[in-house]
Amino acid sequence: MALIEIDDLSVTFHAKGREVRAVQNVSLSVGAQESYGLVGESGSGKSTILRAICGLAPVSGGTIRIGGQPIDSPRGAAFSRQVQMVFQDPYASLHPRHTIDRTLSEPLAIHGIADADARVKRALSDVGLPPGFRFRFPHQLSGGQRQRVAIARALMLEPSILLLDEPTSALDASVQAETLNLLNRLRAERGLTFLMVSHDLAVIDHMCDRVLVMQHGRAVEELERAALATAEMKTDYARSLFAASADRMLEG
Repeated sequence: MALIEIDDLSVTFHAKGREVRAVQNVSLSVGAQESYGLVGESGSGKSTILRAICGLAPVSGGTIRIGGQPIDSPRGAAFSRQVQMVFQDPYASLHPRHTIDRTLSEPLAIHGIADADARVKRALSDVGLPPGFRFRFPHQLSGGQRQRVAIARALMLEPSILLLDEPTSALDASVQAETLNLLNRLRAERGLTFLMVSHDLAVIDHMCDRVLVMQHGRAVEELERAALATAEMKTDYARSLFAASADRMLEG
């Protein structure tokens, strides 16, 4: 059974008197412990799907199920303990006036989970940060360190699913690789399921078992990792994305 099931999902926004159909009739399923990628240009609707799962975007049609069960609206405590999201910009997603200790302890306090001290130390260790970082503030950390804290915070409630919204795009190339390797290690160690958004096919190829290519809010083509690695795309749009990604790698 799939852990994440999305059937015929549509998301429609109303802004300044006009209707914006951000996602149109998209379906996908993600198996337990699988890493599934959403790729496409800016505005293709890929991040909106993650936000819809979290209740941050208005679902106008279709269904979302986690573990075979439709998700509640608004999302409740049970959802938070099963599904967590890591955002693109770690600085924007961390409270600037909260220490790392408070940032990591807060989800435990909200959910009434004891033993916060040991859990915070373990979380920092799991993401490769020393215990002394507990009492630093976000501005005292590098971009890569802040994203490690954001990942640690997402793991505090021991979820089974991580939604990853361009988690390395704000980082430089060497730190990107470190962060992706960290995520892969955590997935293997904890048996996590990933639904990951990126505009970069090289990142998706490194991280994901399958990928859904999106354009203008619609699903264009689903690819297995082997097809992605050998550039065996069926659609012109997927081929153009692959070519653009390959050109960026050559330029780098």
